[in-house]
Amino acid sequence: MEGNSYFNTRFSFDRRRDSLWKVVCAYLQKYISQDSKVLDIGAGYCSFINNITASEKHALDCSADLMGNAAKGVICHQGSFELLNKISGSYFDVIFISNLFEHLSDSETDYLITQIKRILKKESGRLIILQPNFRYSYKVYFDDFTHTRIFTHISMVDFLEANSFKVVKLFKKFLPFSMKSAVPKFPFLVKLYLLLPFKPFAGQMLII
Repeated sequence: MEGNSYFNTRFSFDRRRDSLWKVVCAYLQKYISQDSKVLDIGAGYCSFINNITASEKHALDCSADLMGNAAKGVICHQGSFELLNKISGSYFDVIFISNLFEHLSDSETDYLITQIKRILKKESGRLIILQPNFRYSYKVYFDDFTHTRIFTHISMVDFLEANSFKVVKLFKKFLPFSMKSAVPKFPFLVKLYLLLPFKPFAGQMLII
């Protein structure tokens, strides 16, 4: 995906996104120490990295608007994830990836996971993945014309374990499939939704 074509169509700006992500980040903060060095790969509108608390925050994305989307203090890496090879090994405490793996080819996926292993701290590093779960979103999964790979919570866990990661938390159903989903829309509803033991309409999984 080059330029901003994807951002102008499937992933267009929605001002509600930031307010919803504030709630999601408040939920995720318990997995991210405030003194962490955090990298958001495929940062998009920087909704996650802008709203998470960390001592050092990085955003990587191909969007030409990355620097305009990032909050003050966020270190921007504008370009493809091949830029990761310029980052020192064992540098980050946390890497966050939202809705990216399903867009990649096999070779891109292998390259990305190899780089993630290299730049995450060896013992304490944490990878957090928010990802469409095909098991629960198959009816709308390919409504996004850029989706090329299928992952369920089972195949994603297998993929991570095959690459020497240890899954410590798995939420098979975490959030609705996209901003285009019917529910929820308001921050207080998102907060309540995240607390529910059963999440109707959820099509996204969370893996830590």
